[in-house]
Amino acid sequence: MGEGSTRKIMEVGLTAVYQKVPEGYTGFVEELPGANTQGETLEEARANLREASALVLEANRSLAEESLAGQDVIREPWRALLASYFKRLKLLVELPSSEAGV
Repeated sequence: MGEGSTRKIMEVGLTAVYQKVPEGYTGFVEELPGANTQGETLEEARANLREASALVLEANRSLAEESLAGQDVIREPWRALLASYFKRLKLLVELPSSEAGV
């Protein structure tokens, strides 16, 4: 985001699932394939899952941008779909002001 741009925070609900295993905890996000992790403690697994989720979203965006490079595409905010679909665990996503309606 450029300097002086306005940010609006949008809440998106996703479901984090944790399971106790002999080595500690495993965790994954039900709605985000590839976002999974482990940790010796539940707190560590939670922190690792936040990082893993951010990395998956970043990688997916990069892969999409690379595969669509030079093509005529339409990009639009997805917030209406997100608001109607995700309603459980709160995950904060920052939207550029142009996408957030600010």
